[in-house]
Amino acid sequence: MSWPSCPTTDPVGEDTTGPPATRHGLAPETLSPDDNELLEFLYASLPEPPVSTFPSLCCAADENRTDRVSRLPDDLLRRVVYLLPAKEGARTTVLSSRWRGLWHSAPLVLVDTHLLPVGDAGARPARAGVSSRAVTKAVSAALEAHPGPFPFVSLTCSFIVGADRPVLARWFHLLATKGVEVLVFFNRPWPLPGLRLPSSLFSCASLRRLWIGAWVFPDTATLPRGAAFPNLRELVLGCSVIEAKDLKFVLAVSPLLEILAISGIQTLLHARLANPSLRCAQFCLSILGEVAVVDAPNLERLFFCHNTKSMSMTVKIAHVPKLRFLGYLEPGVHTLQIGDTIIKAGTKVSTSTTVSSVQTLALQLQFGVRGEVKMLPSFLRCFPRVETLISEETLEPTNKLGVKFWKDPAPIECVRSHIKTLYFRELHGTRNEFKFLTFIAENARKLEGMYIVVKNDLSRSAREATAAKLTDLRCANWASRDYKLLYRTSTFPGGGTLWSLELGTCLSFDDPFYCHLGSFRL
Repeated sequence: MSWPSCPTTDPVGEDTTGPPATRHGLAPETLSPDDNELLEFLYASLPEPPVSTFPSLCCAADENRTDRVSRLPDDLLRRVVYLLPAKEGARTTVLSSRWRGLWHSAPLVLVDTHLLPVGDAGARPARAGVSSRAVTKAVSAALEAHPGPFPFVSLTCSFIVGADRPVLARWFHLLATKGVEVLVFFNRPWPLPGLRLPSSLFSCASLRRLWIGAWVFPDTATLPRGAAFPNLRELVLGCSVIEAKDLKFVLAVSPLLEILAISGIQTLLHARLANPSLRCAQFCLSILGEVAVVDAPNLERLFFCHNTKSMSMTVKIAHVPKLRFLGYLEPGVHTLQIGDTIIKAGTKVSTSTTVSSVQTLALQLQFGVRGEVKMLPSFLRCFPRVETLISEETLEPTNKLGVKFWKDPAPIECVRSHIKTLYFRELHGTRNEFKFLTFIAENARKLEGMYIVVKNDLSRSAREATAAKLTDLRCANWASRDYKLLYRTSTFPGGGTLWSLELGTCLSFDDPFYCHLGSFRL
């Protein structure tokens, strides 16, 4: 078996590989700094293929030149072939008659970066040209030649344009008929958004995981009756365009979907989440007008990170009886609606305005902005059983609040009775911040630990003043008898929220906000 190979020497004039520091490999002069950061974030999160690119295929014979590997059972040899990159797997067909049929009978893991010239593997072409077209031809040949199934397919090197629509249609036909299970499909047009994906995407009924990048999502209004993703469990949309009606449709026809991640969406999105199996939803680096969790009885995690702040966003929470992790909410910036009630400063607490399942709550706010801090108590009252509270200062504080601000007569249930851990990131050392920390210290009866990360780039005098204030904080009238106050300086110059698309969707990872409490020392 053979298919068109990629060039073995560097092409002249058309293609150049990107600098080693960029995972996406695109020509840096074609990208703005924000675009580059977004693509780096997405490409760093791509799923790893279940094959090894390190071992080389060689003859396994003893000193008598006896081929013992070929004597292994067919099922074991198929497993060996399956774990090889596609080109190496295809080459096993010429080893001997014993190996000839194994490649066709083993599942194929197809990763287009493995089809690049030796020495360029993993360095995606920076521009459309000889190398990218050769990779596209090699993918077509592999999809045609192998009978399937395809447990894992990752296509991230091609520059698909309008003239390639027939190729695109053929790829999806083959992927559908040959049983693709995991598909990572990132196009490389610039500027975005690129082409609209064909509706034949929905014919891939065997899909369990789907990652889409730099595409316009199909118009679901044109789909035939019965179009669905009956086995889809994970959907990630990056640097793409999807309309609210199309996202609503996907959620409705994906009965097993557990993970939804939307990152770098290029147009304003109003997301309506209603799905019986959804367990995790995250929205990063996107333009959001509204996220409404209408009916998600199994949702455990709802995340917002680095989304565009040029417009107000509304977060609506209705039926989420299992929601445990929530953040980052931004009091005074996000409009929070629980059920039918829009939360405002002074909103009275009732069962209809609280979400009692949330145990970990992450907030971002500017402690020098009165409107944001004024909303903070109201936000906290909406989540009465929070045990871990994460607070992050987002910008340099500028204003001072009144001394009586935190002397609110209405109690905050989570602070008084449930919070065990407070994690404060990017402390500037201001009076406003320390009033908040003192309020927590003097009211959190069950507090076990207060962990503080001090901003990295404070001046020497500011660092010394902050250290003195932290020492004074130990002398506050702490409500908890058994607590510890630990602090350290941030290891990230300039600060900023740490986030991983991959770990954010990992349902077994219990530190999605990267608190790393083990990094604190007494």
